[in-house]
Amino acid sequence: MSEAQSPFDHQAFLQVVSQQPGVYRMYNSEQVIIYVGKAKQLKKRLSSYFRKDVGSVKTQALVAQISAIDVTVTHTEAEALILENNYIKKYQPKYNILLRDDKSYPYLLITDHQHPKLGLHRGGKKIKGEYFGPYPSVGAVWESLRLMQKLFPLRQCEDSYYRARSRPCLQHQLGRCSAPCVDKISVDDYQQQVQLAKLFLKGKSSEVIEGLVASMEQASQNLHFEQAAKFRDQIAILRKVQQQQFVSGVAAELDVIGLYRHKSQVCVHLLFVRDQKILGSKSFFPAVPIDTSEGDIIQAFISQYYLGDDINLGRIPKEIVTPVSFESQDEIKILLSNQAEHEVKISTNVRSERSQYLKLATTNAENALTTKNSHKESMKARVAALNEVFELPNGINRMECFDISHTMGQQTVASCVVFDQEGPLKSDYRRYNVHGITPGDDYAAMAFALNKRYSKVQSLEKFPDIVFIDGGKGQLAKAEDFFAQLALDKTPFLVGVAKGESRKPGLETLIIGGSHQLISLPSTSSALHLVQHIRDESHRFAIAGHRAKRQKASKKSTLENIDGIGAKKRQALLKYLGGLQEVQKADKQSLEKVPGISSALATKIYDALHDN
Repeated sequence: MSEAQSPFDHQAFLQVVSQQPGVYRMYNSEQVIIYVGKAKQLKKRLSSYFRKDVGSVKTQALVAQISAIDVTVTHTEAEALILENNYIKKYQPKYNILLRDDKSYPYLLITDHQHPKLGLHRGGKKIKGEYFGPYPSVGAVWESLRLMQKLFPLRQCEDSYYRARSRPCLQHQLGRCSAPCVDKISVDDYQQQVQLAKLFLKGKSSEVIEGLVASMEQASQNLHFEQAAKFRDQIAILRKVQQQQFVSGVAAELDVIGLYRHKSQVCVHLLFVRDQKILGSKSFFPAVPIDTSEGDIIQAFISQYYLGDDINLGRIPKEIVTPVSFESQDEIKILLSNQAEHEVKISTNVRSERSQYLKLATTNAENALTTKNSHKESMKARVAALNEVFELPNGINRMECFDISHTMGQQTVASCVVFDQEGPLKSDYRRYNVHGITPGDDYAAMAFALNKRYSKVQSLEKFPDIVFIDGGKGQLAKAEDFFAQLALDKTPFLVGVAKGESRKPGLETLIIGGSHQLISLPSTSSALHLVQHIRDESHRFAIAGHRAKRQKASKKSTLENIDGIGAKKRQALLKYLGGLQEVQKADKQSLEKVPGISSALATKIYDALHDN
């Protein structure tokens, strides 16, 4: 085989590259990172790419695209492994194994407040705070929350409930909350408990106990015996938890990795085994370059799933069972042990119970990949059936659907969902908060959403072939007028989806844009089922956004709309009078008695509340 051809002058580069361990990044002609790798000796590893016999097809394709290489030298191979993992997560290079997991898994969240809340969180990480997880199931999160209530008396209530308290709730009386809402604990002491909880969730229970012992001794020296007794009780519970974990043994705390390959597709299935039972499982479908070995896939999965961020610390088990061994197994084992602060074992040739778990994980990986493929084939068949109805010359590759949701014209939200030939493309979903229209005017709301979506279209690659409008001829006409005025080079095929009598599924009528031809498909039609799926998903997405907006508005105190009433005065009113209902009932004289509320301000508050 002839030497691999590349626009990159590798001979000049290899003369000056370091012999030390490190990470290298390969770029194509567009200066996009296409591969990230690590090496014990950078020069030796990089030279292997440019030898006469390159080897695999993947490497030949990679080398042919290299236009530049950057290297970062590290002190050890372990440092290089962590840095490589971070770069892969950041740049998502084309020729690396990429772990993709777009499902919404539950996390534990400690919010960023004066008195942080500890609670369950799902979805995007938009709330400020520290996230711990993800957990395999919601049940696992609730189990952790119940344990945390016994260990650390942090509030778990919603912010609206916390702000409205004037006296301690039942959780405080049960010893599960330190009642920061009514100043039963100082800010410093509460923050100390927060920091201990974070350490515990990161798996550093020994550090937590050391800190509590120091606090107990300090409280005793200061003659604060009641506080010292609370620290003593916390230490006792923590030691009991530690003993339970030790007694259960490593066999009761392990993750099992199953692997299944079919042609160019791969599924990695992860089983979580805790306390001799399967706590949950997850399937991953990594993007794998051609000719990648099973060992490389397992190594990439373990590195990307466990190593890196602090939020992963609490989920590193004492043992990981894998179907095959891999190159950097010893280095990764040491890194995991250091990061988790307990010994981590990686087992490959397993027997008895572990062997059964591995077999189960492999079976689940096969089932997950088969299910995913059958879903894809089903979607492609539905798209093909829909194109038989509409007969678009270039076929159907992308579909978008719009819907409007509001309550009596208030908190209006428009949704845009996107489907391709494989199903929902959730990364391209969009919601629009509609404003500047007459409340309840659905036509104007639709025009608002279409304008937001298409008035500044930058890329025709993401332009839809079909736009579905959830509504009748009026909504469809509004969409037709909009695209006529927009004067784009490419106009989507417009279809209105009108509900049938009694809004019963299967009775929908499709209205074709332009001709306004009515099409009624049989209730058994796969094309109709696809339209229903898209329409229902658009409806669900709009309602979810509307409910969130409505809930946010309902949580907003009426006091927030009164000029001159800031956070401190709102808190003083609620605390002094015993809640919002009492403030609303109070007369002007009662309002004047609240510290910081003048006679003029009391009149302003009274008038504003009674006008409402």
